[in-house]
Amino acid sequence: MNGSNRHDVSRNHFMFFQPLGNWRRVSVREQKTAKDWAEEMARLLDKDFPKAEKVVLVCDNLNTHTIASFYEAFSPKQARNYVKRLEIHYTPKHGSWLDAAEIELSILTQQCLDRRIPNIQTLRREVAAWQRRRNASRKGVDWQFTTSKARIKLKRLYPQY
Repeated sequence: MNGSNRHDVSRNHFMFFQPLGNWRRVSVREQKTAKDWAEEMARLLDKDFPKAEKVVLVCDNLNTHTIASFYEAFSPKQARNYVKRLEIHYTPKHGSWLDAAEIELSILTQQCLDRRIPNIQTLRREVAAWQRRRNASRKGVDWQFTTSKARIKLKRLYPQY
């Protein structure tokens, strides 16, 4: 995810959010290149979920959010090892999983980024403090889109017998 706010210099935020696990991590980067995304994904796999055999990732269709990004950032062997541990699902523009991450970015903006922040070091400290508080509060998502609601709303996608 990317966001820019009232900083003196525009920065990019990578939001990783596990809605049902009440966990999120936000990284602040100077830019959002394929290499930046791959490095953030490596951190997710190595540090956040080191024991997971497979991490299911739901993300948007940004051109840098691809398997090829790993091969840009890492050796072929290391890239292959990361890719084997990922199952990536790209969502439509208005997918509810992305809406959850966007809501988290909005809360970050309201609770932490509602003022000028003079430099990237301060920004990273402020975002890290917000992330710790938010994770400690165990805030998750109150998922209300049930299977029965999906069948009504998305009936055109279900086979007609």
